[in-house]
Parts: sequence; C-alpha cells; structure tokens
Amino acid sequence: MSISVSARFDPKAIGRADELRLEAERLSDRLAARIAERIDGGALQPGDRLPTEVQFAAAYGVSRTVVREAVHQLKSQGLVRSRQGSGVFVTTPPAHRALAFDPRLLGSMDAVVQMVELRRVVEGEMTALAARRATRGQVAELRRALAAIDAATDDGQLGVEQDLAFHRAIAEATGNPQFLRLLAVMEDYARDAMTVVKAYESMRADFMEQVRAEHRAIVAAIESGDESAARRAAIRHHRNGEKRLVTSGVIKAPGVRRAGR
Repeated sequence: MSISVSARFDPKAIGRADELRLEAERLSDRLAARIAERIDGGALQPGDRLPTEVQFAAAYGVSRTVVREAVHQLKSQGLVRSRQGSGVFVTTPPAHRALAFDPRLLGSMDAVVQMVELRRVVEGEMTALAARRATRGQVAELRRALAAIDAATDDGQLGVEQDLAFHRAIAEATGNPQFLRLLAVMEDYARDAMTVVKAYESMRADFMEQVRAEHRAIVAAIESGDESAARRAAIRHHRNGEKRLVTSGVIKAPGVRRAGR
C-alpha cells in the first residue's frame, strides 16, 4: 500500500460554496481500514498480537508515523489495545457499534460550520477539564504538538493532522478516555471541516499568526490550571475560526434563528 499524498484542496478552485465536496483519504485512514478488515474478516483473531510499527511500515510502504496514527484509530474504535511491554493486541469485538458520523454527509459549507460549532461546545469543556487535570508530562506533550503544527505550516503544509493530534493531546490531558473516543468518532468529519478552515487561513499571514496565538493561549491556560481561561481560550479559537471564514468571504455571518422562523 505504497501511496503518495498530494494536496487535494485548492481554495481558488472552489465554485459555489454550497456545492463544495471534500475528500478525506489519509494514508493512516486507509491503513486502519485495511487492518480493521483483517480483524473483521477473521485473519486477525482476538488475542493476536499486531506486527510492530517497523514491520507494518515495511509491509505497507508507509512511515512509522502513519502506522502509529492508524493504530491509534483502531484503539479508539476498541478493536485493539496495548499491553505494557508486550505490544498491541486484537480485542474481543464490541457487542455494538457506537455513534459514527458519515464523512460523505459533508457536502456544503453549512456542514463545515456545523462541525465548527460542535467542536466549540465539546472542546470548551474538554479544555477546561484538561486545565484541572493535566500533568507536567501532558503539558510537555501539548507543547510538542504545537511545535509540530508550526513545523508543518512553516513547511507550507496545512498542518491538519498535526492540529488534530494537538486536540487529541488535550483530550488525553482530561484523564477521561471517553473524550478520546468521542474525538475519534468526530475526527474524519472534523478533518474535512478543518481542511477547509485551514486552507483559507493559510492564505493570510495574519490569520496564521492568530491561530498560533490562540493555540498558545490554550496551552498557557492549561499549564496554569485556569479552567475558566482554558474554556474561554478554546471557545474563542473556534469562534475565531468561523470569523476567519466570514472575513474570507466563504460563509455569511451567522444569524440568530428564532422560534417560528
């Protein structure tokens, strides 16, 4: 499965916003799907140990980072779990499936805004909990995640995957594994929305600097243990993302929907 990744989103190529269709097909998504198929098909049984990152990378022609991301997805889906010092093992299949968004539903800019709104609600409280509970090690991981975003954008990339990893690190810092599971459900859908937002933000240096400042404010609030400041910083980040789309002319300023209208 040696696959090259190319840019698939060009803001200048957009016609009508309500006809926008997005694609999300990452290497890690495809690898996770391949492994999940082997589990569902019985090639990998409960209790089986997965190959190592190095073995997976060699077998499928991808990087260890891609393998790590794919395995993270499988863990979030409850298909595999880690055993300290032993590796990653296939779990007993869950009795029923959890809530899942269908990425194909993302066919308009309205859906992009809906995901921004959903993330604002979820991540506001998630970030507040992280401020209350984060360890020094988790704060250090957040700072590493920020550095990865900066490195990606400095290299001319959108930094979508690095940004998603940053928000997963915040979820980790809550100490509540359900946040990680919820983000995993949202992630494919959120990835498309984030790709749109970041594509437009990348066209203006002032937008890029605003995003960096917002991320730094989130980490600073978490590090200081200030729950209120962390909540405000996370909500502000998502509200500003929506405002940047308005400023870019991608969406209209959101109105207030009243009963009966």
